[in-house]
Amino acid sequence: MIFADRFDAGRRLAEALQHLADRDPVVLALVRGGLPVAYEVAKALSAPLDVVLVRKIGAPSQPELAVGAVVDGAQPEIVSNPEIMAMLGLSQSYVEAEAKRQLVEIERRRAAYLRGRPPVDVRGRTAIVVDDGIATGATTRAALHAVRRRQPSRLVLAVPVAPADTLERLAADADEIVCLDRPEPFGAVGYFYGDFAQVSDQEVVDLLDRAHAEAGPEVR
Repeated sequence: MIFADRFDAGRRLAEALQHLADRDPVVLALVRGGLPVAYEVAKALSAPLDVVLVRKIGAPSQPELAVGAVVDGAQPEIVSNPEIMAMLGLSQSYVEAEAKRQLVEIERRRAAYLRGRPPVDVRGRTAIVVDDGIATGATTRAALHAVRRRQPSRLVLAVPVAPADTLERLAADADEIVCLDRPEPFGAVGYFYGDFAQVSDQEVVDLLDRAHAEAGPEVR
C-alpha cells in the first residue's frame, strides 16, 4: 500500500477508526510526522487534537539508532531498548543523561507548538495515539506509556503502516492497534509514501491552530 502523502494516509486511517467516533475520542499525534495524519483522523472523528512530544535517544555514533526514547509530562517517561544497549555496551546512566538533553528540546517544541494551550484531558476518554508509521517502536512505546498514565478509558494505537513483528511487541502497550498495512519485508516508513517530506515546525503550528479553531470551544 502506497500513500500519496501523510494527509492521504490520515484520511484512509480515519475510515478504519470510525467505530471509535462515539467513544469520546481524543487524537494524540506524535510530532512532527504524525501530525498531518492525526489532523485528518481528528477531523473525521470530530475529536480534539493534541500532541505527544517524544524524542528518540540515539546511540553515540549512530543518532538514528534508537537506544530509547523520552516523553514529556509531569513525570517524563523514559523507555530504553535493552538489546541495543547491550549490543553497544551502553549504560542506563547514558540513557538518562541523553533524556535530560532531549527534554530541553521537548520543552522548546511545546512552547513553540502549543503557545500556552494546556494539554487536552484524556482521563476517562478514548485516547488514539497516531503516527505516520512505526519502525522499531521505541518512541511509540514511550508515548503509549506516557498516555496510559493519564488514565484514558481506552488506549488505541493507530498508524498507516508498520512491520508485523513491531506491532506484536507493542500489543501489550495498547488496548487496540489499528494498522492499515503490515508489509514484509519492511525497510523504512518513507518507502510507503509518495511524498514523505519532513514536516516543519511552522506546519505543526499551522495545523494545530487550524484544528483548534475547527474544534470550537471544547475545554475538557
